[in-house]
Amino acid sequence: MMINRNRPDLWKTDVARSVDFYNEWFMRFAPVSFRETRVETTKQVEEALRWTANLTDIRPETLKAYPSVLPILRMSTCPPIARDRLIGLAGVDKNLVENMEGKNRIPPKMNQLHVREQLEKIGEIIEKMADPDIFVWKERGDIGSQEEVHRASIVVADRLCGSIANPIIRNAQEKRQLAAIKDWLIERGYRELKVGEAKDWLSMPDGTFCFRFNVPIFMSTGKKVNIPVDAVIQRKDSSQYEFPVLLEAKSAGDFTNPNKRRKEETAKAQQLKSTYGDKITFDLFLCGYFDSGYLGYGAAEGIDWIWEHRIDDLKFLGL
Repeated sequence: MMINRNRPDLWKTDVARSVDFYNEWFMRFAPVSFRETRVETTKQVEEALRWTANLTDIRPETLKAYPSVLPILRMSTCPPIARDRLIGLAGVDKNLVENMEGKNRIPPKMNQLHVREQLEKIGEIIEKMADPDIFVWKERGDIGSQEEVHRASIVVADRLCGSIANPIIRNAQEKRQLAAIKDWLIERGYRELKVGEAKDWLSMPDGTFCFRFNVPIFMSTGKKVNIPVDAVIQRKDSSQYEFPVLLEAKSAGDFTNPNKRRKEETAKAQQLKSTYGDKITFDLFLCGYFDSGYLGYGAAEGIDWIWEHRIDDLKFLGL
């Protein structure tokens, strides 16, 4: 049964309502999520400053012991240094910096003498470019007062949070969307799947649901891989259906990003159909800025969707 993809006469109205729904949530809850992250990030910055004698002694041993400190140090300079810019300025290996920031490690096969030389270069650049308006003690030649260090940590934390604001908001929105689905299901007698209760997504008991469940698919090469699905729901009368409901929670704070990423949902839907046949469905749970271009693209590929502002449409999935 088609829900919204065959009703283009409603798309414009639904888009407007979805934008309003998202904006209302953003104004009420997004600042809270951002503040909470900033508080935690400030603690991380204070810890990083402690490891580096408040940015007066950035030793290779410190960077080697705490590789993940590097993004904090990059935001401590004037101006803040992008990752690739640091690589160029310090003349260090891209692989080293990417491992430190992405994997919280030093590349295990890299020569240790070379590592030390590279880390020394990074430390020298950071110390030389440390923002004097933030780390006011640098010019005095001391390590700063507790109040000065805390104030500097807040500034750097703001820079860090500003650079990752979108992921912070996106994660908070995803949690809220899944919580909305969970509440709706529980109110109708469903329960969350217990750990170890089902060996795979096809053996879930009737009336259960699970979040971020892996569903195996076969690639065109024949290789079997798992794709994560945000919500897998086994209907109460599963005998009438071949497959559980597969839902992907999607939110967007502007119209540009969804259209850039719309091929991702299409690829996932095609992989599922290629593996399990045309009777499997893959639906979206949308909130925010999804325009007619995005909706039309999905509809043409056989993807349907539920609007969060009209969450009761979940019942049309047989739930």
